[in-house]
Amino acid sequence: MMATTHVFAGLAVVAPIAYVVPEFAIALAAGAILGGLAPDLDLVFVHRRTFHFPVAGLGVAVPAVGVAVVAPSALTLAVAAFAVAAWLHAASDSIGGGPELDPWNERTERAVYDHVRGRWLRPRRWIRYDGAPEDAALGLALAGPALLAFDGPLPAVIVGGIGVSLLYAGCRRRLVAWTPDWLE
Repeated sequence: MMATTHVFAGLAVVAPIAYVVPEFAIALAAGAILGGLAPDLDLVFVHRRTFHFPVAGLGVAVPAVGVAVVAPSALTLAVAAFAVAAWLHAASDSIGGGPELDPWNERTERAVYDHVRGRWLRPRRWIRYDGAPEDAALGLALAGPALLAFDGPLPAVIVGGIGVSLLYAGCRRRLVAWTPDWLE
């Protein structure tokens, strides 16, 4: 899935909390946005293995949420939002295609690495590839709750993310032809 879809998923998860306790909205949004993006920092390493924890990430997210419930503060809520969004990102990568540049060719049966079992999870291909039309539709649907729950500058950031998503989805399959050979 697109990075923006992962961010919108994290924001959708924290949106109800931000609506109920708006004084923590910025902390929740910051944690969700950073957590939604963080796993993809492994693009320069082994993508979907180095910073993706689809099973083990839950072991971090649950205690982080517990701490935020027991001792709510901007910091504990931001950390919990980060942990949940990062885990959700890693876990949801298995519903898409593989990490290769052209996943629509289905050349690999590797979606995301499970560090607990020491093996790759296979791609389900419900979202055929990042930037597929169904990915854009999911991203738009997930952005909705965040648009309703957050105020201030965040709706503008979300709308900007929607624009980036639609632009990326519109040219995703052409990007492979524009990619330098050394990146393949």
